[in-house]
Amino acid sequence: MGKRWRNGLPWVAIAAVSTVSVGMVIALANGAGWLSRSPSTAVHQDKESQADWMTGEGSEISPVLALALQHPEKRAVALEEIAESRRSGEQPRARYLRAVDLIAQGNGGQALPLLENLEQDYPVLAPLVLVKRGQALNASGQPEAAQKAWQSVVATHGETVAAGEALYQLGLKDPQYWDQLLETLPAHPRSVEVAYNRLANTPDRPDGKEMGLILARHGITHPELISQLDYLVERHGAQLTPADWQAVGFAYWERQSYGAAGKAYSQAPATPQNRYRAARGTQIGQNRPVAIARYEQLIAEFPEAPETAEGILKLANLVDNATALTLLDRVVASFPDRAAEALWVKSTILRELGSSDSAQKATQSVLSQYSDSEAAAQLRLRYAHGAAEAGNWSGAVQWAQQLLKENPDSEEAPEAGFWAGKWQIRAGQAAAAQASFNQVLKAYPESYYAWRSAVYLGWDVGDFETVRSRQPEVRLPSQRTPLPAGSDTLQELYRLGQDQDAWTQWQVEFTNREDPTVEEQFTDGVMRLGVGDNLDGIYMISSLAWRETPEEQAVYKTLKDHPAYGQTLYPFPYAPIIAQWSAQRQLNPLLVMALIRQESRFEPKIRSVVGATGLMQVMPDTADWIQGQTGIAINNLEDPEDNINLGTWYLDYTHREYDNHSLYAVASYNAGPGNVADWVDRRNYADADEFVHRIPFDETRGYVRSVFGGYWNYLRLYNPEVAQRLSQL
Repeated sequence: MGKRWRNGLPWVAIAAVSTVSVGMVIALANGAGWLSRSPSTAVHQDKESQADWMTGEGSEISPVLALALQHPEKRAVALEEIAESRRSGEQPRARYLRAVDLIAQGNGGQALPLLENLEQDYPVLAPLVLVKRGQALNASGQPEAAQKAWQSVVATHGETVAAGEALYQLGLKDPQYWDQLLETLPAHPRSVEVAYNRLANTPDRPDGKEMGLILARHGITHPELISQLDYLVERHGAQLTPADWQAVGFAYWERQSYGAAGKAYSQAPATPQNRYRAARGTQIGQNRPVAIARYEQLIAEFPEAPETAEGILKLANLVDNATALTLLDRVVASFPDRAAEALWVKSTILRELGSSDSAQKATQSVLSQYSDSEAAAQLRLRYAHGAAEAGNWSGAVQWAQQLLKENPDSEEAPEAGFWAGKWQIRAGQAAAAQASFNQVLKAYPESYYAWRSAVYLGWDVGDFETVRSRQPEVRLPSQRTPLPAGSDTLQELYRLGQDQDAWTQWQVEFTNREDPTVEEQFTDGVMRLGVGDNLDGIYMISSLAWRETPEEQAVYKTLKDHPAYGQTLYPFPYAPIIAQWSAQRQLNPLLVMALIRQESRFEPKIRSVVGATGLMQVMPDTADWIQGQTGIAINNLEDPEDNINLGTWYLDYTHREYDNHSLYAVASYNAGPGNVADWVDRRNYADADEFVHRIPFDETRGYVRSVFGGYWNYLRLYNPEVAQRLSQL
């Protein structure tokens, strides 16, 4: 997304599609007894305001929506009872949902009576009712009647998203319908499918450029997108317009093919973002001279644009120190909101050059002139830890409290608040420490340090030495809340748990992909998880925090209260398998869930650059070693069952190596037992929190915080006791 990237570059994501829908909406096997659904969850349904979840107005309990997230077999009887009750206002919903279930089970004939004349009683989904009728007829052995039903959709609802499915089904017999589909609904997933198949079968077809551009503009998630983009550029590059190049550049950028994106953006219309991405993509693509030239072009053409400030800071890393200092001074002079960052970098360069006095002046300027900046927060936290290492507890607390006052929204604030409490304990100030821990829980409940604060306050949430054996109760929501963007049709499909149809609807409605509003990006993230695009869905939601304007930040803070915000960041894919193997290995299932979330974002086919594979990122040689130790027969590391079997065995092994101390076990899972053993042997730490702070690998230190922070967030969102205690704050 155009606005979602922080510093112009996303966390590297590898697109893959999982086989299980988002955890908060799938029917979950409760093999280990740790999952249930809360029957009290209400949903807001006032269609005149899709933001009712913010006001609490217009809420109601819908018996059908309460069944929508259950397994089809489990809800069958209840849906049939509602469908047969003509006095129920929920009858149309029940008829539709039951019919969809029957069609999916191959019982099209049983679905037909439920769909008869339903479009009249269920106008919000009327076109889809007709599409489903065609599917039911086809499944019941009436293909000619199915064709007539789909033709009726095209005739009466030709401009709707549902017509796209009808046109696709008709096109299986008459390809002219596919031409109509491509012309009227190019963003429809079926259009992308048709365009790809035509190119795959006939790469040199006369309309190859047009087919390739449909993929570039609307096929961002298609598994063969990159190869098709490469062919489009090679075969038709000379015929592409600047607008076409922007579409191609955006598609490459979204799929993290940054070198190719840089080349494409260099031929796109001259805008600050396009010029920046042309330079940044080229830089990541390891073409330093061209990247420098493109950054200089950005600076010359758009000297005052925000992207230029980012470009100058990136350019400073590519040039000699003297030139870099000149560039950084320009940022300080022209971009006040980035001046602190520039001064920070400048101080580092000056120290490298031996100008310690000048470096000190630069850092002091950060604190005095840009006190509310992120750079100032980083400095204060560094000084706080430095004072603590010298045994100056009062000085450390003062720096931490100054950070909390001047930089309350910084990334460092939760850490400062927690360590202030730790240092106050060491200074004999127990009451002050308790107040500090409570403040962290109140102000930063999503943070890893909120969990650590809860531990010090005596909450029953498990500590590093006890978390392994816990089996927390988890209650999942029973209904969904309307999303902040999207049509009435989209909202209805989403709340009914019809994720694939909702995703299809959203692909056509979402026309603002390169520059989405906060509400649109939020909705897109939720939609992605609905079809198993867990990695990008989580990223869409988490990167909302990086919006920069006050207006966007205000909307973001409001959306954080939406139930889908936390549920999308911390979903439950593969819950039955995780529950099964966690129980067998006697592991806390939420700890395993959090570790998988950190390792793979629940993408079963994801691979690291060193070959780690699957949900728990198991290395092939580690898998071979485990099989040699245990005799476990594993065929495919991309298979969730096999991967979680091996991964939980290894996590159990690392726990056994360290007497069930989960901190060392989780660190070993990332860094290897040898490194952790070395760190433990050094004994240069007073307690577990000091150990985490002193982990010499930045990756492992961040990994430990992310895994246990994830565990805490699963507790915070889904454990009734913890949720209640937090609400009391």
